Amino acid sequence: SDARTSSSFWCVDHCWERPVMTDVAARISEITRIPVDNGEYPQVLRYDKRQEYTLHHDYIPGHLDLPIGPRLYTFFVYLSDVEEGGETHFPDINNLKVKPKKGKAVLWPSVLDGDPMVKDRRTRHAALPVKKGRKFAMNIWLHMYNFHDYFEIGCTG
Repeated sequence: SDARTSSSFWCVDHCWERPVMTDVAARISEITRIPVDNGEYPQVLRYDKRQEYTLHHDYIPGHLDLPIGPRLYTFFVYLSDVEEGGETHFPDINNLKVKPKKGKAVLWPSVLDGDPMVKDRRTRHAALPVKKGRKFAMNIWLHMYNFHDYFEIGCTG
Protein backbone atom coordinates (compact mmCIF):
# COMPACT_ATOMS: atom_id res chain seq x y z
CA SER A 1 0.00 0.00 0.00
CA ASP A 2 1.07 3.61 -0.46
CA ALA A 3 0.43 4.22 3.25
CA ARG A 4 3.06 1.68 4.36
CA THR A 5 6.46 1.54 2.67
CA SER A 6 8.10 -0.91 5.07
CA SER A 7 8.45 -4.63 4.46
CA SER A 8 6.88 -7.26 6.69
CA PHE A 9 6.21 -10.94 7.22
CA TRP A 10 3.79 -12.94 9.37
CA CYS A 11 5.26 -15.16 12.05
CA VAL A 12 3.23 -18.36 11.62
CA ASP A 13 3.99 -22.09 11.62
CA HIS A 14 7.66 -22.75 12.53
CA CYS A 15 8.28 -19.09 13.40
CA TRP A 16 5.33 -19.06 15.83
CA GLU A 17 6.38 -22.37 17.40
CA ARG A 18 9.85 -21.11 18.40
CA PRO A 19 10.26 -20.88 22.19
CA VAL A 20 11.12 -17.17 22.04
CA MET A 21 7.78 -16.46 20.32
CA THR A 22 5.70 -18.60 22.67
CA ASP A 23 7.45 -16.91 25.61
CA VAL A 24 6.68 -13.44 24.20
CA ALA A 25 3.05 -14.40 23.57
CA ALA A 26 2.70 -15.76 27.10
CA ARG A 27 4.18 -12.56 28.55
CA ILE A 28 1.79 -10.39 26.50
CA SER A 29 -1.11 -12.52 27.73
CA GLU A 30 0.11 -12.14 31.31
CA ILE A 31 0.31 -8.34 30.95
CA THR A 32 -3.02 -7.87 29.14
CA ARG A 33 -4.98 -10.78 30.65
CA ILE A 34 -6.10 -11.68 27.14
CA PRO A 35 -5.61 -15.33 26.13
CA VAL A 36 -2.71 -16.10 23.77
CA ASP A 37 -5.13 -17.57 21.22
CA ASN A 38 -6.93 -14.21 20.92
CA GLY A 39 -3.82 -12.61 19.44
CA GLU A 40 -3.13 -12.46 15.73
CA TYR A 41 0.09 -14.09 14.68
CA PRO A 42 2.90 -11.53 14.98
CA GLN A 43 3.68 -9.25 12.09
CA VAL A 44 7.40 -8.49 11.94
CA LEU A 45 8.31 -5.18 10.32
CA ARG A 46 11.43 -3.72 8.75
CA TYR A 47 11.73 -0.01 8.00
CA ASP A 48 14.73 1.19 6.01
CA LYS A 49 15.74 4.84 5.55
CA ARG A 50 12.76 7.04 4.50
CA GLN A 51 10.26 4.19 5.00
CA GLU A 52 7.12 4.91 7.02
CA TYR A 53 3.49 4.04 7.67
CA THR A 54 1.30 7.11 7.38
CA LEU A 55 -1.46 8.01 9.83
CA HIS A 56 -3.88 5.11 10.29
CA HIS A 57 -5.92 3.17 12.83
CA ASP A 58 -5.68 -0.55 13.65
CA TYR A 59 -9.46 -0.94 14.08
CA ILE A 60 -11.07 -2.85 11.19
CA PRO A 61 -14.88 -2.43 11.08
CA GLY A 62 -15.34 -5.72 9.21
CA HIS A 63 -14.02 -7.64 12.22
CA LEU A 64 -17.29 -6.89 14.02
CA ASP A 65 -18.99 -9.35 11.66
CA LEU A 66 -16.45 -12.12 12.23
CA PRO A 67 -16.20 -14.63 15.08
CA ILE A 68 -12.87 -13.09 16.20
CA GLY A 69 -14.49 -9.78 17.20
CA PRO A 70 -12.70 -6.43 17.10
CA ARG A 71 -9.05 -5.77 17.74
CA LEU A 72 -9.01 -4.65 21.36
CA TYR A 73 -5.35 -3.71 21.62
CA THR A 74 -2.15 -3.34 19.65
CA PHE A 75 0.96 -4.64 21.40
CA PHE A 76 3.95 -3.14 19.56
CA VAL A 77 7.53 -4.21 20.33
CA TYR A 78 10.66 -2.45 19.10
CA LEU A 79 13.23 -5.05 18.07
CA SER A 80 16.04 -2.58 17.37
CA ASP A 81 17.33 0.86 18.23
CA VAL A 82 17.09 3.47 15.46
CA GLU A 83 19.79 6.10 15.06
CA GLU A 84 17.31 8.81 14.03
CA GLY A 85 13.58 8.97 13.28
CA GLY A 86 11.17 6.04 13.19
CA GLU A 87 9.06 7.19 16.13
CA THR A 88 5.50 5.99 16.61
CA HIS A 89 3.39 9.15 16.56
CA PHE A 90 0.00 9.56 18.24
CA PRO A 91 -1.17 13.05 17.16
CA ASP A 92 -4.42 12.86 19.17
CA ILE A 93 -2.72 11.89 22.45
CA ASN A 94 -0.84 15.09 23.26
CA ASN A 95 1.15 14.70 20.04
CA LEU A 96 3.02 11.78 21.69
CA LYS A 97 6.06 10.41 19.84
CA VAL A 98 7.56 7.14 21.10
CA LYS A 99 11.24 6.73 20.21
CA PRO A 100 12.24 3.22 19.12
CA LYS A 101 14.42 1.41 21.64
CA LYS A 102 15.23 -2.27 21.44
CA GLY A 103 13.08 -4.18 23.94
CA LYS A 104 10.60 -1.34 24.53
CA ALA A 105 6.92 -2.17 24.09
CA VAL A 106 3.89 0.06 23.62
CA LEU A 107 0.32 -1.07 24.25
CA TRP A 108 -2.68 0.93 23.05
CA PRO A 109 -6.41 0.29 22.67
CA SER A 110 -8.26 0.21 19.38
CA VAL A 111 -11.68 0.41 21.04
CA LEU A 112 -13.41 2.25 23.87
CA ASP A 113 -13.46 0.76 27.38
CA GLY A 114 -17.16 1.41 27.77
CA ASP A 115 -18.11 0.00 24.35
CA PRO A 116 -15.51 -2.36 22.86
CA MET A 117 -17.37 -2.45 19.55
CA VAL A 118 -16.61 1.25 18.98
CA LYS A 119 -13.28 2.59 17.66
CA ASP A 120 -11.22 4.74 20.02
CA ARG A 121 -10.48 7.60 17.63
CA ARG A 122 -7.67 8.93 19.84
CA THR A 123 -5.32 6.08 18.91
CA ARG A 124 -4.71 6.96 15.28
CA HIS A 125 -0.97 6.67 14.80
CA ALA A 126 1.85 6.74 12.28
CA ALA A 127 5.29 5.20 11.97
CA LEU A 128 7.38 8.25 11.18
CA PRO A 129 10.11 7.89 8.53
CA VAL A 130 13.42 6.40 9.56
CA LYS A 131 16.02 9.11 8.97
CA LYS A 132 19.16 7.16 9.86
CA GLY A 133 19.58 3.45 10.51
CA ARG A 134 17.01 0.69 10.26
CA LYS A 135 13.97 -0.13 12.40
CA PHE A 136 12.74 -3.62 13.24
CA ALA A 137 9.50 -4.04 15.18
CA MET A 138 6.65 -6.45 15.78
CA ASN A 139 2.87 -6.02 16.02
CA ILE A 140 0.54 -8.38 17.82
CA TRP A 141 -3.12 -7.39 17.61
CA LEU A 142 -5.30 -8.76 20.39
CA HIS A 143 -8.92 -9.64 19.62
CA MET A 144 -12.01 -9.97 21.76
CA TYR A 145 -12.34 -13.66 20.88
CA ASN A 146 -10.14 -16.57 19.79
CA PHE A 147 -8.20 -15.71 16.63
CA HIS A 148 -6.08 -18.85 16.14
CA ASP A 149 -8.88 -21.39 15.78
CA TYR A 150 -10.73 -19.23 13.25
CA PHE A 151 -7.51 -18.46 11.35
CA GLU A 152 -6.99 -22.17 10.84
CA ILE A 153 -10.34 -22.47 9.04
CA GLY A 154 -10.08 -19.19 7.14
CA CYS A 155 -12.64 -17.12 9.11
CA THR A 156 -10.50 -14.13 10.10
CA GLY A 157 -11.16 -11.83 7.15
